[in-house]
Amino acid sequence: MRMKADIYNVQGKKTGTIELPEALFGLPWNNALIHQVVTSMQSNARAPLAHAKFRGEVSGGGKKPWRQKGTGRARHGSIRSPIWRGGGVTHGPRAEKSYARAIPKKMRTKALFVALSKKFADGQVVFVDNFGLEEPKTASAKKALSALSGAVSDAARLPKTLVALPDPREAALKSFRNIGTVTAGAVRDLNPLAVLAHSLLVIENPEAALAVLEQRTHPEKSARKAAAADAKKEKKGAKKNVAKRVKKRAAKKGA
Repeated sequence: MRMKADIYNVQGKKTGTIELPEALFGLPWNNALIHQVVTSMQSNARAPLAHAKFRGEVSGGGKKPWRQKGTGRARHGSIRSPIWRGGGVTHGPRAEKSYARAIPKKMRTKALFVALSKKFADGQVVFVDNFGLEEPKTASAKKALSALSGAVSDAARLPKTLVALPDPREAALKSFRNIGTVTAGAVRDLNPLAVLAHSLLVIENPEAALAVLEQRTHPEKSARKAAAADAKKEKKGAKKNVAKRVKKRAAKKGA
């Protein structure tokens, strides 16, 4: 089943329609999947900066502060003990801690399509035929986005916008770079976190963009890898058989 969406030009006027595959823009919301994928992506982007020194890393404290017995005070071996002021920290944060979490490819792909479906259902996806930015022009880019935003909403200001380009030209990327509320990138780099973090998704050249997105739904690459692995096994088995035959012939000649 396919759905239809309008295509606009940079003036915000309709120029045609396009059919959208349900597998990309018609999936139901899956809260558990989105939560798992988005939180994993946030964890993978986290840089462990906090680092507390334990007693062996704090400088000083090599000498026993006082003798073990006879002073009437509690026994201590170092002034850098965690119970001393200025000493080490027990169980403190460490910079070598890794927050990385694996995200299965199928989960990441489906989460992206669920996020796209949610945005499309909420009317927050706009398809534009071509921005026509042959050279960096921030004013032209902002004017086009304002017209496109006005075509689908009544917002007075330009919302936080994600621009997806099937062919990320340098001139287009530079044009959007100076607009504070806009993030521009390639369609192939779309991810659920970026899609959900922006109020508006603008996709240029929808035919080419859909072709890029639909490539994720077909596991040809995995099939090619499996076929290559099978061919490698067959080749290895054939080599073993040849080696056995050579050994048998050598044994017969020796006899």
